[in-house]
Formats: sequence, structure tokens, C-alpha cells
Amino acid sequence: MRFRASSKGLIGVDITSATVKLIELRRAGAGYQVESYAVRPLREGSVVERRIKDMGAVVDALSRAVEQAKPHSRHAAVAVPASAAITKTLTLPASLSDDEIEARIQLDSDKHIPFPFSEVAFDFQRLGLNARYADQQDVLLVACRQQDVSLLTDALLQAGLAPEAVDIETFAMERAFTEVHQQLPRGGEEEDCIALVDIGATMNTFHVLREGRVIYSRDTVFGGLQLTEEIRSRYGLSVEEAGLAKKRGGLPEDYQRSVLVPFMETLAQQVGRSLQLYYTAGRKQEVRRMVLAGGTSMIPGLAELLAQESGMEVTIANPLARMKVNRRIDVQALSSDAPALLTACGLAMRSRR
Repeated sequence: MRFRASSKGLIGVDITSATVKLIELRRAGAGYQVESYAVRPLREGSVVERRIKDMGAVVDALSRAVEQAKPHSRHAAVAVPASAAITKTLTLPASLSDDEIEARIQLDSDKHIPFPFSEVAFDFQRLGLNARYADQQDVLLVACRQQDVSLLTDALLQAGLAPEAVDIETFAMERAFTEVHQQLPRGGEEEDCIALVDIGATMNTFHVLREGRVIYSRDTVFGGLQLTEEIRSRYGLSVEEAGLAKKRGGLPEDYQRSVLVPFMETLAQQVGRSLQLYYTAGRKQEVRRMVLAGGTSMIPGLAELLAQESGMEVTIANPLARMKVNRRIDVQALSSDAPALLTACGLAMRSRR
């Protein structure tokens, strides 16, 4: 779902249940430069299951993020959750033009899209000639409800940003993962599978990627907010105080034994269960390496525990590691936030396309 082209950088905006994250990337030679970024907290209940429920709270947080980042560009890209989108590969005559493809999709919309076409926002991309039939082409169709697009673009507009594109979270994540993958040690075979565990505030998502594409995903309702809440209730802190204590430390001596370790063990069990279900689903490609993303991935000792439990090499994602950084940005803060910026980064990387 494209809107207009941008001659400058592009801002990727990721609106989650706990935070609003934005990052502005600009092309710099063969790579990128980070021009600005910001992460702002969201009031609980403002976004539920990746859908905006309190527009005022989201716009306020996004406006504060824009004010903090002071981006050079105002062009922004956002993403709808994969669960809200339909993706399908169509086989159509190779002779069809873009206008004819669009007309064919509209004509056959009841075959491909499970809701009324009048409520649909859609886009498509040619994938090339079909592998079996030389006179046919493969076309990727992406569609979602117009309401989901409007909520996101309205939030951008009210925060003073110009919507340029609405993407799918999975596509944005795959795009950013190309940067992460460049940093990983080279394995024996190019087709090795990699597990990407994205640990958010309320949910962790277990992806398996092969050749840079997601071939399996599983969501589990358990994330960093559970740890924050346990700290809050056990030590009598506010939610904000608990969140800061989780990042900066300074908690009583029994914290690691009675709170942190049980949380990490539960998370490790869930990741192990997701990996088991991946194989149970008949997947034969072996997962050989694990990458962690999301703000909670930075908890000290988590990567080591998952490595011990899984027998894999476990690393923490930093999609910005190879990028140049504008001098006005706090590099240390950016490095700390990098694992949580995967989706926002993937959205901003559309600027090269």
C-alpha cells in the first residue's frame, strides 16, 4: 500500500502494545545512515493485539517521539500485523499489464480475499515468470481491511508525519533481518534455518527463517511486561519505576534468584516448546542458530540460558551494527535499543526501494 515517493530518508514507525518506536534511515553509499530515532512508552491498553484502541494516547506518544527525534524527513512507513493481512501468490498470464493485474484482482476478489472488496486495501508485486509455465507470471497479492490502514495513517497524520507506505510486519522484519544475517558467522550450508525470537512486552514470537524468508511463526502470550509486573508487585514500585529498575538494576539481592531466573526459565521453556512444535509440524530443515530481538532480549543471562537449553549459538539482534550514525545521536542509547528496533528498521529500509 504505497502513497508517494520520498527523495530523503524514511521514518519507520513501529506501534506496539507498550511503546512507539521510530527510526529514520537515509541511504549512505551501499548502506544506510541512522539520522534520528526515539522510543516512547505507551499507556497500557492503548494498543491491544497490535491494533490501536486509544488513538489519543498513541498520537500523544508518537508526537513526543517525533519531538524527541527531530527527524529531517516527515515521510513515514508503518505496518499492520501479519495476522490482519492476507498474502497470496497468484498465477496470472505473463502478458498482463499492472492495470490489467489490478482489474483481474478486483474481478476475482471473492476467491482471494475473505471480506467485502469495498472494505479492502490491497497491493501486489510481480515475482517473475512462473517456474513451470513460461506464459504465466507469479504475482504476490497483499490485502487487509481499509480500517486497519486508516487507523495507522491517521495516527501518523495527527502526529505531523506524512504516510508513505503501509507494510506488513513480517515483510519489514525480513528486510531488517538481512542486516542481522550479514553479521552472523557463516555456517556450513546456505540453506540453514535460523530461529528469530522477538520478545515484546506482552508476547513473544518465534519465527524460523530460511534463506531470509519466514517459513514458520508461533506467538505466545508472555513477554517483558510480566517481569515488570512481578518487580512492581514484589517490591512496591510503580510501573515506570519497575521498568527502569529492570533495565538499570539496583533491585534487592533476592531479585535474580526469586524473580529474574524464574522468568527466564519460563521463557526458555516456551521457546523450547515453539521449536518442538516447528518440528512436529513436519518441518525437516534443522534450526541451527537462534537470534533474539525485542527489548527484553537484553536481559543479562537470557542469551546464555537459551544457548544452554537449546544447544545452539544464540546472539542478540542489532540491525544497526553496520550502519553509520548521525553525530547528534547517543550511540550507547541507540545500541541498547537496537534489538527492539527490528521492525521499525525494516520499515525505514524501504527508502532504498
